Amino acid sequence: MSMAITLGANQYGKAGTHVVRIYRDTPRHEIRDLTVGTALRGDFRAAHVEGDQADVLPTDTQKNTVFAFAKEKGVAAPEDFGLELADHFLRAAPRADGARIELEETTWSRIPVGGEEHDHAFVQAGGGVRTAVVNVDGRGADRRAHVVAGIHDLVVLKSTGSEFRGFLTDRYTTLQPTSDRIMATALVARWRYNVAEGVDWDRTFDGVRAALLEQFATVHSHALQQTLYAMGKAVLEQFSQIDEIRFSAPNKHHFPVDLAPFGVPNPNEVFYAADRPYGLIEATVLRDDATDPGSAWHAVPSFV
Repeated sequence: MSMAITLGANQYGKAGTHVVRIYRDTPRHEIRDLTVGTALRGDFRAAHVEGDQADVLPTDTQKNTVFAFAKEKGVAAPEDFGLELADHFLRAAPRADGARIELEETTWSRIPVGGEEHDHAFVQAGGGVRTAVVNVDGRGADRRAHVVAGIHDLVVLKSTGSEFRGFLTDRYTTLQPTSDRIMATALVARWRYNVAEGVDWDRTFDGVRAALLEQFATVHSHALQQTLYAMGKAVLEQFSQIDEIRFSAPNKHHFPVDLAPFGVPNPNEVFYAADRPYGLIEATVLRDDATDPGSAWHAVPSFV
């Protein structure tokens, strides 16, 4: 009995294109720093099965396009840059029926000199890495665009205002309940927009980030799960253009050190910061009338 072999889902593109765009129109320069991944999906069976590259837009061409667009189109918000690239690649590669553009932005702050921001000297900023993933399906009247924005490595800590107690126990439980603990995480958050145009992407990103941080700081937490839900709820209440937000939050455990053998009291002031193993809390918060996500989460870490 013969066995049929077929080609499954596939895509191809160029990962890790790092483009830095400096705007030098005035003595006060501006900088946008993006790492871009591009990918095309569609009917590329001939390339895989027969080695026929006639329908393949080379990944090197995709890389060159990123650099050329940085000059010709400019780099404003990552989301807009990704949408421009996706539409271009779908025009350039007729066999493609979908394009995926993934972007990470490195942010830079002006170096203060004499109490004032320098015009053209920068220091790399912290506080999380901005991300965006654009998926575009089809062309013309059949075109459908999806935008998922986000942030990762948003490292936050609160030194009190967090509890963990009342949990299940069994014969293997050694964790002690606590009403006062450090809660810390390196947060990953991604949110899906219900529109792909008419959004002030930069302002919305700043607003979402501020809402996440405010909720983390102010919610008295009985568990990291509760905090994540409060963060997601606040984002959806403040931004009608967002339908859902997904979180992945590794619990960066801090354990009080037993200093009793040295005759030294430790009222929750000295901790051992453990890097592994760690609890991993993941959750999705969404509107009950959320739009159909379509391909929005295609090849995006969706957590749950």
